[in-house]
Amino acid sequence: MLSMAGVNPMKDRSNADIVKFIRQRDYQFVRELGRGACGRTVLLYDDQISDYFVCKKFTPYSEEERPTLFTNFVREIKILHQVFHENVVRVFNYYLYPNQFTGFILMEFVDGVSIGNYLAEHPEMVNELFLQAISGFRYLEENSIIHRDIRPGNLMVRNDGVLKIIDFGFGKMVSDSEDFDKSVSLNWWCEPPAEFSDRIYDFSTEVYFVGKLFERFIRENSIDQFKYKAMLGRMCEVDPSSRVQRFADIVKTIQNNMFFQIDFGEAEMTCYRRFADLLELHITKIESEAGYVDDVDRVINALENAYRTFMLEEIVPDSAAVTRCFLGGSYYYRKRGIEVEAVRDFLHMMKSLSTEKRRIVLSNLHTRLDTITRYAKSEEDTIDSLPF
Repeated sequence: MLSMAGVNPMKDRSNADIVKFIRQRDYQFVRELGRGACGRTVLLYDDQISDYFVCKKFTPYSEEERPTLFTNFVREIKILHQVFHENVVRVFNYYLYPNQFTGFILMEFVDGVSIGNYLAEHPEMVNELFLQAISGFRYLEENSIIHRDIRPGNLMVRNDGVLKIIDFGFGKMVSDSEDFDKSVSLNWWCEPPAEFSDRIYDFSTEVYFVGKLFERFIRENSIDQFKYKAMLGRMCEVDPSSRVQRFADIVKTIQNNMFFQIDFGEAEMTCYRRFADLLELHITKIESEAGYVDDVDRVINALENAYRTFMLEEIVPDSAAVTRCFLGGSYYYRKRGIEVEAVRDFLHMMKSLSTEKRRIVLSNLHTRLDTITRYAKSEEDTIDSLPF
């Protein structure tokens, strides 16, 4: 039997009841973090859950541009509410006052420093932070989001070494070529790319600015252990026709090169192939806009939580418990046939691997899934299988 996963279960929201939350939540003010052209940022403390949050208040200096900038502020909220990736700052709540053209965003507190300051103290982390940056921007690319303000202060690094992409005030969701029009003018901190003369800002432009950032950090800190110099050179080409075009291409190239540099044991290869064969067999069709989960830690955590629900069984009762750990969106799958033992062995192997090996395994799984038939969303009703 084929089943379908990822279908939106929401009923018609126009007929839904309104649920009102009237209790006010108060936070303790800790300190101011900064002020900018569009507002003030402060650190707050929630004593009920013992955690810190960043609150960004929209109060621009320019009263004339306040309505336009408020639209950008609301757009930033919409973008952040649609993303969930380890290397992208999270938004938890927002409060909007449209009549006064003001509002607040409650976001994750990144307890750390800008990437430039971090690398000045920890130059040995340059390779890991480069991979994290590429992973975060690849996620944005896959979700059709361009940041449009890539500069040193907008890449933060927590004290534990996790990179976070912040400040989506100029961010934009894109759906067609017209969305790549260069509609923002900023004081760029490096030589602008050639496409600016044609008023274009696209994903290749994002690649350029990320490359120029790391080129600058490597030069300023005299770092000589950077492993991806050839790729960085391709990212920093001023002419877009000579530049690597997308972050997805960077990831594939790096991971293919890693494959030849890192040895997998025979037991690891056997475990991977057994699990990959089962995953490929049980996902039969994938909706054309569905994406892959590319955050390795998120995959491991999801698979571990799923495993606890069927660890006493011999066969996974519903394969969706496993397949949804790797896929986001709609797809058709075979409901039964994945051995619990194969899931257990794969999970144990992934937890034992290095970060680089984990990325290679996930990349290879994505390559397997690339071979599965894709279908248009309009075809869902015509596919000859049970949609549940």
